[in-house]
Amino acid sequence: MRYRFALLIVLGLLGAARGAYAQGCALCYTTASAAGAAAQRSLDYGILALLVPALTLFLCVIFMLYRRAIAATA
Repeated sequence: MRYRFALLIVLGLLGAARGAYAQGCALCYTTASAAGAAAQRSLDYGILALLVPALTLFLCVIFMLYRRAIAATA
């Protein structure tokens, strides 16, 4: 129980870190909004290209952990 509380405290402190909000910087937003429609579409495709492999790996790991937990209880 103490470890969960300590983990919660650490995650809370990391979330409150100033660098955690760097993704919303004004320079990036201004540059992206000033770009044309084709450049904005390219940014969207780039974000998807980076998101899909990471999300696939994450879901595979979660699925394998789930199967292992089900096999351990049976």
